[in-house]
Amino acid sequence: MAEQAASPASLDGWLALLEQRHGQRVELGLERVAAVRARMQAESDAVVITVGGTNGKGSCCAMLEGILLASGYRVGCYTSPHLLRYNERVRIDGRDADDAALVAGFAAVEAARGDTALTYFEHGTLAAWQVFAAAGLDVIILEVGLGGRLDAVNVFEPDCALVTSVAMDHMDYLGDTREAIGFEKAGIFRAGRPAVCGDPQPPATLVEHAAAIGAQLWISGRDFGFGGDRQQWGYWRYAQPAREGALVRRGGLAYPALRGANQLLNAAAVITVLECLRERIPVSMQHVRQGLMLVELPGRFQVQPGRPSVVLDVAHNPQAAGVLADNLGNMGFYPETWAVLGMLADKDVAGVVGLMAGRVDHWLLADLPGPRGLSAEALAAQVRAVKEGADIRCFATPAEAYAAAQKLVAEDDRIVVFGSFLTVSDVLAAIKAARRG
Repeated sequence: MAEQAASPASLDGWLALLEQRHGQRVELGLERVAAVRARMQAESDAVVITVGGTNGKGSCCAMLEGILLASGYRVGCYTSPHLLRYNERVRIDGRDADDAALVAGFAAVEAARGDTALTYFEHGTLAAWQVFAAAGLDVIILEVGLGGRLDAVNVFEPDCALVTSVAMDHMDYLGDTREAIGFEKAGIFRAGRPAVCGDPQPPATLVEHAAAIGAQLWISGRDFGFGGDRQQWGYWRYAQPAREGALVRRGGLAYPALRGANQLLNAAAVITVLECLRERIPVSMQHVRQGLMLVELPGRFQVQPGRPSVVLDVAHNPQAAGVLADNLGNMGFYPETWAVLGMLADKDVAGVVGLMAGRVDHWLLADLPGPRGLSAEALAAQVRAVKEGADIRCFATPAEAYAAAQKLVAEDDRIVVFGSFLTVSDVLAAIKAARRG
């Protein structure tokens, strides 16, 4: 094909080509991806862990990666979206894949796809698998992009699947009820294989689907859980799901390096995944401790060093905003909190603002780019509807809003940047550029 003959030689060239072809549109369905994957013939003997859910996917992937690397395994980790560089999406042994490996992966997909059209995400998912298959890994961690049942990641067969949480998001694609969304999330479960749910109150559809296909379902609070004090925490699980068998306990665990009270929910689910796979990829509790203590994940309640305090969080739906609000409340006293907020138009803006309104004194609102981006003025109208008389300023970009916040804030105050990956990435890039300059 002429289009294939002109394949780019650089990663930037590939990303530009895919953006030009398909943009960032979502087109759920597995038939096209499965057909191209079969023609690629890229196979791996690695243990595959698929991670889905509304919130917490990135944290769980990072914890799994950290623990498995501490245990000496060769690990590939595929996540999305990225904050600063596309390479962040594809990691091998804790490092971002280099441009050459990604270019080879994109080219392999292009050679195999023939006349089959693939979206940006689908092409990238298959390219990541090509990179992993060529690397000879022990474990591959795959994060679902959207939903689960029809997401491109679901063409790969997981040895264990984890659904972190189920909340209202992406309703245009997944349904407008939690039950409908739960069914879509449960689509990554497999018959006869362990399926872990980190949500203590999963929708009935998720539980029923697991039972219908014969998955071994572990539910947080029912089959496993956690408890602890200020110094340490402990994990427990039954020997079998549905509260069957003896009770197994793992104590003396240090708190995860990722900040936020919700991280124990994520950590307990991650340990359950590893317990389910212990015959194939055994890990010691010492390596669990080590992995949890060292794990890092930019943009998830990420607190920058120095004063004033700066918090970066990609929270973009009400469930995540509620967790962020709770975590901010646990940080201690700050005279004033300055919010740098930018959101996409298809998100529940009122829900997010409502949950954060009690924590924010000043709103610095930013336009976000692209067809889904919400203007600062439109965002301001929604903030005013939730919080009458709110102190609001509007800016063309999140970086400009953050620069203004730095000039307005007092040393003992706090800046919180949230609302979207696009918001956090723009501010994080500005922070890094300021440090270099």
